[in-house]
This record gives sequence, structure tokens and C-alpha cells, in this order.
Amino acid sequence: MTFKELPKRILIVGGGYIALEFANIFQGLGVDVTLVFRQDLPLRGFDQDIRRTVYENLKKRNITVVESCTPLEITRDGDNDLVVHTNKGAFETDSVMFATGRSPNTRRPHLGLDEVGVQTDEKGAIIVDEFSRTNVPGIWAVGDVTNRVNLTPVALMEGMAFVDSVVHGKPTKPDYSNIPCAVFCQPPAATVGLSEEEAVEKGYKCNIYCSEFTPMRSTLAGRTEKTFMKLVVDASTDIVLGAHMVGVDSPEIMQGFATALKCSATKKQFDTTVGIHPSSAEEFVTMRTRTRVAPKDL
Repeated sequence: MTFKELPKRILIVGGGYIALEFANIFQGLGVDVTLVFRQDLPLRGFDQDIRRTVYENLKKRNITVVESCTPLEITRDGDNDLVVHTNKGAFETDSVMFATGRSPNTRRPHLGLDEVGVQTDEKGAIIVDEFSRTNVPGIWAVGDVTNRVNLTPVALMEGMAFVDSVVHGKPTKPDYSNIPCAVFCQPPAATVGLSEEEAVEKGYKCNIYCSEFTPMRSTLAGRTEKTFMKLVVDASTDIVLGAHMVGVDSPEIMQGFATALKCSATKKQFDTTVGIHPSSAEEFVTMRTRTRVAPKDL
């Protein structure tokens, strides 16, 4: 997407990482931003509390958010403005950005996958086994082209597993447990481990701990965005299954807690860790009161 000059208005279609990040970038540059997506909340697949908090923060930044919205067509009006027609009405804008996902670009003829017999799925993703091997001996695939977990650090992890397996002769499977990730909206969201919904779906009985507050720096600056933190804890073992946050520095904070989850840290170990004051991160080690249990029949 190339602009000769900054548009006054932009409509962004999508509710994922890229859509939210660009919505905040354009809004920060003074553009009138409308964000539309088909779900009732942005960031499908994330913890519901995180999704709700991000949704509210988007609106507090004066981004026009239209949920449950499906684009139907784009036309131009008499003033040559773009008009995006949707099931929620028509929206006039100067530019439209689609951030609705992508498919692996494997069907280009010069790759020769068909000629050698490498199997792909209906979306074009290369099919691999747990060691990243394709069905053709000697051909391996890692990264987004396999459509497993489409994150750059995950591709690096898969690549290192390939090096261990092929170069060092130590068969190594990529480990997809407790992968941290972040969405660089404003304020950013970060997460590692299971969401509350995923934990319940996997059969865990969970204790849920939540905290919501306005950080000191935001209060002094007159900003209204909330910081939200959440821990999902296995009720039977006390192991922390998931940590989730929306707030300033959440990606930096979550990178450290990702190590704790990799080590199967317990809620008691979180509770006995001394916090750094004043910091937002200390809230993760001072949440003593359980917010609720999940599922409710615990």
C-alpha cells in the first residue's frame, strides 16, 4: 500500500494483528479511522477478556469501530469519494485497507512443488510432519508456508529444530507450547499460554485472577485507557496455564513471564515473588484474590 500523501480518512477491514496495528498508526498520525470486522470483538482466538479490553481501548482512542460488519462492495460517489457498502450501512472514505489474512504463496509455477510431488492442503500450505518434513524425502518446510503458527519467532524456532535434526543429527520437534505473542496496538496486548476458553475446552478446572487499573503514567497524562491483567491457573496443580495483559510495556513484561510458564511456574511461586514498585508488572505477583472459577460448576 503506497500513499503519495496521508489520507484524511481510511477504512480498515479486519480484526486481527495487522488491522489493529495500522488502525492505531493512522489514528496517531491524525487520520480519521474506521475499523470494521465480522466478529463481535477483534482478535479472534485471544482470551475474551483481552478482546473486550482492546475493543474498549480502540473506541477510547476515537477510532470508529464497527463490529459484526461484512463489506459487500466498494463504489465511488459523485465527489469521487470511496463508499464502502456493508450490512451495517455505507461508509464514505478516502482509502480502504484490507487486512483480512493471507494464504501461502506456494502455487507459483517456478517453485516446482507439483513436479516433485510435495503435498499442499486446500489453502496451499505445505503439509509437514511433526519434524517439519514434507512427504518427499529430503524436502523440509518451516515458517508461514506451512500455516502452523504464523509468527516470525516461531519460524526461527522451527528453523533451529531443522538445524538440530538435519545438521546436528539430533531429531528435534518444534515446541508449540506456551508461545508468547503481542499485538502492537495502543496500548499493546500480549499473551502467553492458554486463554480461559482454551483451558476450559481442554478440560481444566481453573482459578481466574484478574486486575484492571489505570497506570500512574496514564493518570498523570490524562489518558483513560485501562491496563488489564489476567492469570489462568489450573485448580488441581496450581500451575499457571496462561498469562494475559493489555497495557503499556505488555510485550516486554510478557516475554519474561513466558519463561516462567515454560518452567511450569505455580501461582504460589508467582505470589512469593517480590514485585518491583512502582511498576505495572508487579500486579502479576500481587493478585491474591480469585476473581472467579471456570467453568462455573467447579
